[in-house]
Amino acid sequence: MIPWGGLSCCLSGAALYLLGRSSGRDAELLKTVTRVNQLKELAQLLDLESKVLPLIVTISGRVGSETPISCEHSGLRGVIVEETAEQHFLKHNDAGSWIQDSALMLSMSKEVPWYLDDGTGRVYVVGARSAAGFALTVGSEVFEESGRSLVRGTLDYLQGLKMLGVKRIERVLPTGSSLTVVGEAVKDDIGTIRIQKPHKGPFYVSPKTIEQLISNLGKWARLYKYASFGLTIFGVFLITKHAIRYVLERRRRWELQRRVLAAAAKRSGPDNEGNSLAV
Repeated sequence: MIPWGGLSCCLSGAALYLLGRSSGRDAELLKTVTRVNQLKELAQLLDLESKVLPLIVTISGRVGSETPISCEHSGLRGVIVEETAEQHFLKHNDAGSWIQDSALMLSMSKEVPWYLDDGTGRVYVVGARSAAGFALTVGSEVFEESGRSLVRGTLDYLQGLKMLGVKRIERVLPTGSSLTVVGEAVKDDIGTIRIQKPHKGPFYVSPKTIEQLISNLGKWARLYKYASFGLTIFGVFLITKHAIRYVLERRRRWELQRRVLAAAAKRSGPDNEGNSLAV
């Protein structure tokens, strides 16, 4: 029988080891990116260093936009807004009881051109949703109870449903938020500088500083390494235990078989002697 438990632990340990190495490489890669202390310096840096290789930089600043979005529910002003609406209801199942369920009614997303501003200059950010570390803030979360119309309630009940209400969640990247962006710096034909996802290299959009990003990646790399070591040791233990048990079982069966054959030979000995005397 194959020791699936031990093999699974060893394979999981190998996967965690690879994750740890990947996180470690990412941390080392972030240490090598060009740090731009003031955004006004980026234009000159582009002219000097992006002639041959893509320029991967890290910048920090506050989110801004010429045309921010006014959020309907939270009243915030943002550059990326996502709104979802879920209908919550009770459903009558075959066992005769009511269970709670929900269905997505609305999923809407808006984004306007936006930039980071540090007081010395502006740099636009493109494709932030695909960046590592990107997350929106929950600006509003409300639950609107369904109306108690007798006719509507009766119809829903006949269909095996009890409408509870609608949950609306509004997520937003607010203007004025402090962000750190790591990516490729490029300049278009009219001189506008933007940060985008590089063809090959790191791309981060995060409220953490570059030092915090490097520290977090290093921490995860160490955790993955320790977890990988522990799972591998446990997997080897399970495989070894299974192998020892298998060897002992085979030895026990061989010993039992040897005893049976010896006993059979001993019984057949007197019978053969008796037959010889009879002849």
